[in-house]
Amino acid sequence: MIRALPQKHRGWRDYALLLALACCWSSTYPLTKIGLGSIPPITFISARSLIAAGFLLVILRARGIRIPTDAKAWKLFAFQQTINSTIPFLMITWAQQYVPASITVVLASTTPIFAFVITWGITRHEPATLLKLAGAVLGLAGTAAIIGLDALGGLGSNIFAEIVILLATVSFACATIFGLRLSDYDPMVVAAGSLLFGGCILLPASLIIDHPWTLRPTAHALAATVTMGIFSSALGLMLFYMCLTRLGTLTTNAQGYLRIPIGVGLSVLLVGETVPSNLALGLLLVMAGVAAMTMPKDGLRRWINRNRTV
Repeated sequence: MIRALPQKHRGWRDYALLLALACCWSSTYPLTKIGLGSIPPITFISARSLIAAGFLLVILRARGIRIPTDAKAWKLFAFQQTINSTIPFLMITWAQQYVPASITVVLASTTPIFAFVITWGITRHEPATLLKLAGAVLGLAGTAAIIGLDALGGLGSNIFAEIVILLATVSFACATIFGLRLSDYDPMVVAAGSLLFGGCILLPASLIIDHPWTLRPTAHALAATVTMGIFSSALGLMLFYMCLTRLGTLTTNAQGYLRIPIGVGLSVLLVGETVPSNLALGLLLVMAGVAAMTMPKDGLRRWINRNRTV
């Protein structure tokens, strides 16, 4: 049973956390591209998870906070990491062998829509308003515009791989909802426990399949792995659980659309990709979608009443 979050006033600090989360996770696009240049996917995911877990465990020790040792907590950590990272990341990594990156980004951006449908039709743990649905659709349209509609011409040519990506996004949506069950724990504890489990569960596969001791990763790939572990995984996952507690699942999912323009900008700066021709239109749609998904219901009512009196 998913516990409904109490309705409370949201301040600018809460939305600043959402923007910070989008910045952390948007860096995964260029950093992954750099890291996978000389490090296989399983080893890359395991290494970044273990680096992130080690970083958070050091901070927790300095704060005097212990990781729970009871079976209940670790079952929650394990399940959350499995549906939020391990399984969907492996599914998307496999599918990207057959699906272009542009189509992958658009398909992976359907998470807010699936989160809305699950919230509205099944869990009903928070209000699933039409405004939030409109925001999710606008954000998806903005993502498609940024990537470029011409790039989506091949949509449907590898239908099985595309379905796999959509199933991964459903898993992400379920993870944002299930994550509410972890609100009793410190967000840093949840992030550390989840990442430690995820890194350890993939480590045997890395040793057996990739033989990491035979790899010769470049300095750039190693730097990307460490940066992604600390910045994207450790800080990003901690911010994710903070946003879930403060903003709820539907609003937290809005960061998925903010990541697109930020990720495009980082890709231009870090790996020299070109600026998409439809960036301005895409940004307009994305920001409209994010505004609709994050605007409190009473805030919309006040805005309408204020404009009526003008």
